[in-house]
Amino acid sequence: MKFFAFLLAITSLVMFQSCKEDETTPAAPTIAAPGTVASVQVGTKADVTFTITAPGGFKSSAVTATGGTATIKTPPAANATEGSVLVEFTAGASAGAGSVALSVTDNSNQTTTQTAVLNVTISAPPTVTLSAAAGSGNPGTSLSITATIAAPNGGAVLTITGATSTPVSPITVTGASQVVLLAVPANAVAGSTISAVFSVKDAQNLVSTPATYTITVTDPTIALQGTLATQTLDATKKYLLKGQVFVPNGVTLTIPAGTVVTGEKATKATLIIQPGGKLVANGTASSPVVFTSAQPVGARDRGDWGGIILLGNAFVNQTAKPAIEGITPSQTFGSIVADGATPTTNATENSGTLTYVRIEYAGIELTPNNETNSLTMGGVGNGTTVSYVQVSFGGDDGFEWFGGTVNGKYLVSHSSWDDDFDTDFGWGGNVQYGLIVRNTFFADQSGSNAFESDNQGNGNAIAGVCDGTTNTGCTRGIFSNITVLGPRDMQSRSISGNYQNAMHIRRRSSISVFNSFFGGFRVGLRIDDQGTLDNLVSGSAKHGFNLLTVPGTAGTGTTTTASDAIFATGLSSGDASAIATYWSSNMNASVNNISGTNNATLFNDIGIASGLFWGSQTSSTYPSNPNFALVAGVAGANNLNAGADYMDAKFTGNTFFTTAGTFRGAFGTTDWTDGWAEFQPINKVY
Repeated sequence: MKFFAFLLAITSLVMFQSCKEDETTPAAPTIAAPGTVASVQVGTKADVTFTITAPGGFKSSAVTATGGTATIKTPPAANATEGSVLVEFTAGASAGAGSVALSVTDNSNQTTTQTAVLNVTISAPPTVTLSAAAGSGNPGTSLSITATIAAPNGGAVLTITGATSTPVSPITVTGASQVVLLAVPANAVAGSTISAVFSVKDAQNLVSTPATYTITVTDPTIALQGTLATQTLDATKKYLLKGQVFVPNGVTLTIPAGTVVTGEKATKATLIIQPGGKLVANGTASSPVVFTSAQPVGARDRGDWGGIILLGNAFVNQTAKPAIEGITPSQTFGSIVADGATPTTNATENSGTLTYVRIEYAGIELTPNNETNSLTMGGVGNGTTVSYVQVSFGGDDGFEWFGGTVNGKYLVSHSSWDDDFDTDFGWGGNVQYGLIVRNTFFADQSGSNAFESDNQGNGNAIAGVCDGTTNTGCTRGIFSNITVLGPRDMQSRSISGNYQNAMHIRRRSSISVFNSFFGGFRVGLRIDDQGTLDNLVSGSAKHGFNLLTVPGTAGTGTTTTASDAIFATGLSSGDASAIATYWSSNMNASVNNISGTNNATLFNDIGIASGLFWGSQTSSTYPSNPNFALVAGVAGANNLNAGADYMDAKFTGNTFFTTAGTFRGAFGTTDWTDGWAEFQPINKVY
């Protein structure tokens, strides 16, 4: 038994030793790093692949890094004895050496570490390239430019200096290019240049070499000069008349609503529509066509340019075909008796349309006694439309009609230098609703009047045309519903000594005036010659239902040199009583004896709102858009809200006139100048 126990013990020992020999520890893991040194751009990511063996079976892995950060993207499967580990390395912000150290642990908790060496690099600075180096643009416009950007280091920010951009600089760029709009300032001077400098900064604060885009500011104004062809202007563009600009026979110049046309001062720009040509300027109440000075705001003045001359082939009462003043080479117009013409010849001719039009700072003395006006019409037929037209701050007359039959409605003459409504050479048209506002010191040395009417250059008869027996060829136009606000609203108001008459009618003129108000001139009505007075007495000319006031105590003149009077005459006796008698006998009224320092009450009583006379304000405080509508006033014969009459034979069969209203003067309860007229154009920005 003892022996048997011994053998059993020996056997157990041998078996135990054999088991211990079977549990030998496996080899530790091995790691193979990449064989080459990888370069990684700062701020970017790179994959580093390690190959491993783990005889004892893969258990876990860990990674550390220098020069950046690292994470394990793909480890081997658990208990795997071989495989690869994919590590993502993110480079830091600084260039230099970097490394990724991978540690692998097997199931026997044996750990091996291997390091991959990296090189963290910085690329070249960013670059910016422009789609063009230069461009041009008008003030108030924008130019598009594309900037192509390369920023290897990432984080590109585009900065633009020297110009305003959209998007606003600085601009974070997310792609390879950036489209930018560069603004040309509205006040940029034509001919100047704008330099827009583009530069890019990257994430490493490296800055590109600048790229410059040069903008040349172009003149947005289109020049109109010489002889024009048929064309239509564009209201979105600006136009400049240079020198004498002609619209010849058969040619039409069309100007749409809202268009601004300026006249060049240096060349005395003048627009001349020759007989047979047409000017079609159709503005609207909210968007008038404007002809004005090319001078800047605040620097505009009368006579900055020559104005508009509209010529036609209708009858003129001259023995030889006349030439319009102020233009070289000579521009003749009209049809004359010597050529077989009568007052009906080409009477309906159409020279175009002027509707809702302003003409500012026009009319110029080209040579002594040789002037152009704001709007000159010579031999123009009544197929032409002239309505809602304002002339202001002109260098000579406001409107002048040389013969023809053209009509006018809703006309404004504001601060003209010489006469406002000047008629000559047998003009036989009609005008209704006209406003005249005179500036206290704007008057010509030749003597300034609201109305000046002549038949020709002297008072001689024109046989068979205007001779007292036959008056059908006299200057014979009809005015109705005119309001004249002269320079002197009260007797003590200082005015230019060159002011003369509200109406100066002479040289056998035969014009008729109805339903109108005249105030503010030193002399009311002056008739210079017997032929003109005879036309009134005979009924060839008529004045009726008018109100005439003068800011003084003088009544009827008694000398030819009378400078203050309600009525005056150039007849040899100087006695104007015959004129006064005619006036009062034909339903006209007159008021003198207006004295003192404030006549606001008087004008309010008759329906004229105080403050509408230019002299009652200063040149800077007069409204740009006054309200000329009548106020209620005080009941009486002189109240302008009533008293109009259209029963005279002059109106019979004349379809031009509106005869429904009862008010006298240009306005009832509606101000038709509202919205389109401008009484302070010196400050108007165009």
